[in-house]
Order: sequence, then structure tokens, then C-alpha cells
Amino acid sequence: MLRSARIFVFSGRNAVPCMLRWAGALFCLALWATPYAATPAPVVVLTLEGAVSPATADYMVRGIRQAAKKGAELVVLRIDTPGGLDMAMRKVIKEILSSPVPVAAFVAPGGARAASAGTYILYASHVAAMAPATNLGAATPVQIGIMPGGDGDKNAPREPKRNGGKNEAAKQDGEAKADVAPQGSLAKKQVHDAAAYIRSLAQLRGRNAEWGERAVREAVSLSAAEAKKLRVIDIVAQDVSDLLTQLNGRKVTVQGVERTLHTEGAELIAIEPDWRSRLLAVIADPSIALILMMIGIYGLIFEFMTPGFVLPGVAGAICLLLALFAFQLLPINYTGLGLILLGLAFIVAEAFVPSFGALGIGGAVALTIGSVILFEPGSADYAVPLSFTVTLGLASAAIVFLIVTMAARARKRPVVSGREDLIGAQGVVLGDMQTQGWARVRSENWQIVSRLPLVQGQQVRVTRVEGLTLDVEPESEQPAEHRNNL
Repeated sequence: MLRSARIFVFSGRNAVPCMLRWAGALFCLALWATPYAATPAPVVVLTLEGAVSPATADYMVRGIRQAAKKGAELVVLRIDTPGGLDMAMRKVIKEILSSPVPVAAFVAPGGARAASAGTYILYASHVAAMAPATNLGAATPVQIGIMPGGDGDKNAPREPKRNGGKNEAAKQDGEAKADVAPQGSLAKKQVHDAAAYIRSLAQLRGRNAEWGERAVREAVSLSAAEAKKLRVIDIVAQDVSDLLTQLNGRKVTVQGVERTLHTEGAELIAIEPDWRSRLLAVIADPSIALILMMIGIYGLIFEFMTPGFVLPGVAGAICLLLALFAFQLLPINYTGLGLILLGLAFIVAEAFVPSFGALGIGGAVALTIGSVILFEPGSADYAVPLSFTVTLGLASAAIVFLIVTMAARARKRPVVSGREDLIGAQGVVLGDMQTQGWARVRSENWQIVSRLPLVQGQQVRVTRVEGLTLDVEPESEQPAEHRNNL
């Protein structure tokens, strides 16, 4: 049998090597393809905490772009925000809409919210998800410096009147409609624009457009379970792992192309805010930006008035550049900025022009008014507090009166340097003289002129300075030995 087996193998020597080669090639191909088929692309996790500001917008935009470079399967944007600037929110939404990587907005953890600007971002994302015990909504635009619902907020949206559980806004009643819509042409324009914006996002993602418009016009909110029931969101998940499990195999449309997500077992890559984002978050605060501008201008003014100190000029230039960078990020009103600069100019002029405080007081008033109207309406989270504005005005007024007081005291002080300081100075005659000679004044030898004869050692006093010659007169009588010789 052994011999017959050998005969069989050798007889098929042309077929067996070929089969072995094909089997080896298939085995190597399977080994090469298996890891790539089993391991999905990574999932990038970004975290939005706090107000939507230029700093957080920059962080999210760069994070989404990094995810595209890494070839990520999905970007999970964890949201917990009370709202923010309209400009920063739209920047984030533009990046989401143009991203080649699908974005899943996830309101988490429990107790988080996606209010105001967060609702728009949730509507714009490819997948909208929430954790239990979270909420979203209240997306009505709010002017800076006016909190909704306050007594002084004439433009604040009001809840429609209800009768028997039915919304009277649904009736053809002009009063009910007026009760829903905010008053004021500017507020109406903002609300209509925001309602059209969120409706367009809802239509793009196939979400509940009617409720989105109510969130803008009536400032209503929803819990996670209610949002899922009304098709405002797609998924309710406990955490990111649960979210990825539910998203596995789900189809989403990215830039007009339908894709199937493979997220089960994917590696999570968390991108945290770097130093640049943290720095932007600090200097983009309106109060900080205003303080930086004040320090910068005062530092440069002090350096120009007293050259040689160096430190005020260096610190002032750095602070002023940082303030200008912050103003470029924030929605500022250039009229307010002009009033602030004018107020500072008046305060500086008070130190040189004898206006008896009129320029200084006017500068403090202009500075206060400019600080109030510096930032354009957009979000109450970016208002300059009234207490801060008043403190800033009072501090400027205090600086004015301090400058005036110091200038008045400086005028009363005697001159301590220069030609004028020599007048009245005492000296000692260095040798006998008739009308011209030499004397030691202020530890220096000076040529002197006198109308009376002087002797060595006699005390004299300077009465006038002519070039390098001093006019003197005797301060004391001649020494006794000289009188006896005469």
C-alpha cells in the first residue's frame, strides 16, 4: 500500500503542486483580509460643555476635521449646553453639514441639556440621541443683556394661553397669535429667521419640523422619552457604548450618499480641548476682552508718557492684541467700541487740558455707555454684567480724579532738576576775585560773576544762570582774617 500511495502521489505531481499553491494563496489572502474586515474604523468623541462660544466652535470644527483625517467611522458629539452665540452655532452646523464623517449628537450624561443653540446642533446632526433624564428645546433667540421672562424683557416669548388643555394659538384668534409671537420688529425678524433655519434642518434630517418651530416660537422643551416619541431624536441610549451598539448597521446619508455604520467594537478616540481652545475660552469672554483692551490702552499710554519703563508698553501691547483677537471672534458693535476709545481719549486728555474734570467725567460716561452697547444681541450668556460696567465706569472716574490730583500736587512741588534748580543754590568761592572767578556749587566747579569782590571760602548764592556762567551774590560776610588784612 505504501508503494501504491507513492505511485499515486508522484503520478499527480503536476496537479498537487498547483492545488497547494492555490490553497496557500487563498490562506494568505484570508489572513490579510481578516483583520481589516473584523476591526471597524475608530469613533471620535468630542465634548461640548457650557455655552457655545467661538472657542468651543473652534474646538468642535477642528475635532470634526481631525476625525475625517483619521478616517473615523463616526463622530459622537456629547452635548451639555445652555445655549450660546448664533454665530458660533452656525459655524458648527456648517461643519457638520459639510463633514464627510457622520456626526451623532448625544445629549449626555443624565441631567444634561441641549437648550437653545444645542437644539439646532442636535437637529443638524446625522443622528440625534439623548440619555435618560436629559432635555432639549427653549430655542428662542434672546438678546444679549436681557434674560427671558423678566419684567423688562418686552421681546421675550410668551407661552400661548391655554383653555381646557387646548392651545388657543391654533384658533384663528389674533390675540392668541400676538401672545405667542414676541413683540418688536427686531425680535420678530430673529424669531422668524431662527424658525425657518430649524425647519430646514428638520426637513434635511427627516425630523419633527413642527415641534422644532414651536421650540423657537414658544420656547418649549422636551424630555428624552418625549423627544423619541415625537421623532425629534432617533435614539435613547444610556451611554456612548450603548449608543454605538444601537447605531451598528444603521444607515445614514452623508453628503447625499447612503452609508451603513459599523460601530460595534469600534475604538473610541476622545479629543479634548487643547491649550488654544482653552485660551480662546478665556479671552473670548466679553468682560475679559474688555479688561484686556483697557489694560492694553492704559499700558501704552503710560509707556508713551514715561518712556523707559518698558514693562507697561510690552504688557499693554500684548493685552491689546489679545483684546482685538477676542473682538474679532465676538459679535461686537463698533459704535460701542468707538465710544470706549473716545472715553479713554477724554480720560487721557484730562491729564493735559485744564478742563476741571469735564473731560474726565465725559470720558467715564462714554466708556460706560460703550461697554453696555459693545456686544451685538445674540445670547444672554455673552452679556457684560451691569455691575461690571458700573464698576468699570467708577474705576475710570477714580483714575481721572487721581490723575488731576497728582498733576495739581506736581505743580506745587519745587523744581528738582535742570537750570531752574540752580537758582537759589548755595556755593563756596574757590579763590579771591574781583568780578569773575570760580565757586563750587552742588559738588561742581562753576565760573561765577559777582558785582562785589569775593574772597576764598566765602558763601555765595546763585541768582541767575547764563549759559555756563552763574551770577552770584554774597550769602555771608568775608572771613575775619580777610577783613583784618583790609
